[in-house]
Amino acid sequence: MTQDDINRQAFREEATELLTELESALLELEENPDDHDLVDRVFRAMHTIKGSGAMFGFDDIAAFTHDVETVFDHVRNGQMAVTKDLLDLTLAARDTISYLLDCADTGEAVDLERTRGVTSGLRKLVPSSLAEGGREIEPETAATEDEPGSSSVTYRIRFRPEETIFFSGSNPLALIDELAELGACRTFAHLESVPALEELNPEHCYTWWDIILTTSRGEDAIRDVFIFVEDDCELSIVKIDEGGDFDEHADYKKLGEILVERGDLSHDDLEKVLRNRPPIGEVLSSAGMVSRQQVDSALAEQKAVREMRKTRTRQEAAEPATSIRVAADKLDELVDLVGELVIVQARISQVVSERRDPLLTTLSEELERLSDELRDSTLNIRMLPIGTTFSKFRRLVRDLSDELGKKIELVTHGAETELDKTVIERLNDPLVHLLRNSIDHGIERPETRTTAGKPEWGTIVLSAQHSGGEVHIRIEDDGKGMDPKVIFDKAVERGIIAADSDISDKEAFSLIFQPGFSTASEVTSVSGRGVGMDVVKRSIDALRGSVDVDSKVGEGTVINVKLPLTLAIIDGLQVRVADEYFVIPLTMVEECVELMNRAEDARKAGMDDVGTDQQLAVRPKAEQRIVNLRGEIVPYIRLREWFHSPGDRPAIEQIVVAGVDGMRVGIVVDTVIGEHQTVIKSLGRLYRNVEGISGATIKGDGTMALILDVPRLVQCVNRERP
Repeated sequence: MTQDDINRQAFREEATELLTELESALLELEENPDDHDLVDRVFRAMHTIKGSGAMFGFDDIAAFTHDVETVFDHVRNGQMAVTKDLLDLTLAARDTISYLLDCADTGEAVDLERTRGVTSGLRKLVPSSLAEGGREIEPETAATEDEPGSSSVTYRIRFRPEETIFFSGSNPLALIDELAELGACRTFAHLESVPALEELNPEHCYTWWDIILTTSRGEDAIRDVFIFVEDDCELSIVKIDEGGDFDEHADYKKLGEILVERGDLSHDDLEKVLRNRPPIGEVLSSAGMVSRQQVDSALAEQKAVREMRKTRTRQEAAEPATSIRVAADKLDELVDLVGELVIVQARISQVVSERRDPLLTTLSEELERLSDELRDSTLNIRMLPIGTTFSKFRRLVRDLSDELGKKIELVTHGAETELDKTVIERLNDPLVHLLRNSIDHGIERPETRTTAGKPEWGTIVLSAQHSGGEVHIRIEDDGKGMDPKVIFDKAVERGIIAADSDISDKEAFSLIFQPGFSTASEVTSVSGRGVGMDVVKRSIDALRGSVDVDSKVGEGTVINVKLPLTLAIIDGLQVRVADEYFVIPLTMVEECVELMNRAEDARKAGMDDVGTDQQLAVRPKAEQRIVNLRGEIVPYIRLREWFHSPGDRPAIEQIVVAGVDGMRVGIVVDTVIGEHQTVIKSLGRLYRNVEGISGATIKGDGTMALILDVPRLVQCVNRERP
């Protein structure tokens, strides 16, 4: 890959992040149209895309973004109001920039009509007095004529580019020209570093500039000019005069003070020159104009302020970088290596425990501690706030509610909740589908809501929070809700369940995840074909998560999604059946109880199994296995039978009770070994479709244990034993 390819790839990544930021700022601006900080965020995002695009050869993106930026600059200057039409078109412009990026990747020809349509629409929104060719105020004079309520500020700007700045495609003179558009500008070029002609490298920049700029624009506007070269230059922006603040001094600073302040003259050099002159304090004191104490007091103040400023400058200069960008595949590789380390550490711990050597035991414990810390730190690096996904949904709700003629507000909570990068990436599609269903089927039209006594605006609350080793995501709407009887009747009509089935409301709601199930009376462009909810459940199951639904007619629907924090390493409960070992994800385990196998007693009672005093297992006429656990009937699956493990059952088995889709299900095993730090390994192609198994892990002794996919296992058992 050439350096140019690397730069273009870096721009694509940066542009993708900036487009997300742009969309988020625009949607927030819609709710707070008078927030100038949001206007600045929008402008800065577009300005950066434009500048970077031009720098790395994306000229079409730079030109298009310039047109959009020009229009939004009027908003920034208070010459245009933020309206829905403007936001609609700016969001469309954001999508067009994304489209242009895709075209650059795929080589597809750009649809010029699309870009022209957006820019044409934006230009129509610009008032005629500001339209090109009819501007009343030119930029140069705009800065020098104060707007009502504003005042001009004079800045001293020192711009010292690195010699190699031309290599990045930047032109310092173009930046100074752009700066001059902000107001009255005096520029002083410093040429003392320019070498003799025979030593001069024409590709190097030897000049640097001092600029005195008087403008009514803020410091941010000045920094925006240098936003693309801030890492390639020394930039100093100092406010040296502001209306009213410095008027108490009839004269500006002395020449020596200015030179020292600029760094052109050191204090020592100034003092050498002034050493032969008596200090001003002595002159004033000798003249009897002030007392010696008053002079000492003023000097103390001067010294204190200087020390404070020096300290602050040093702290700012020492501010460390807060983040770096790392390729995702490098993180994945690091996690794989940590996983291997955890496995080796577990093997070492087992070997050491067998040798009973105190020194080796100490070293093993230290290795375990370091391994655990490294594992936790590495997994934390992969954690991202789920808010990055939430922000995308604001646009979805906005556009879809407009399309359907509904008024819907999306409220989000817990955007700071962190999840593994892979989980977030694979969670996007299921959440999009759930939200689209809430918008299309859940929230009613405004007139319907008003008739029902509800607010005209419907609300969808999307929230996330940590709960143990899981993240719980909740999608709640205040729409019309679902009727379990309607779902039941529809399921019977489609042959999903028998007409005489006795199911609870919760079980009825879970039927919406059956393939092809839909209660919609009409098919819309959004949903209604019964395709999707089964895919949602499969996607969440694949993430080792779960989803359940609760709803009340007329009040709304709540969908709860539970997900593991990470897919790489989990806490598991290791169990044994015959000579085989399995791992059950610990987040699913609720409790473990004993199951006694007293066949003789069972035969006398006409039952299959009998438990302890706390539980009673029965297998009545139907071939279903259930256990009476403290008065609660819990079905169970015996792994020995399901996986055809050889040998006889032990006299006392163990039931691991797990929570699956809101139900409690028992997994009967020979022995519960204990908790196990499980590094998940994918199964080979031949074993990938084995139902009930989601992966494998390597134990401390080097042997393998299979990781149970409990929800899928329950589904398989239910399918084979209706």
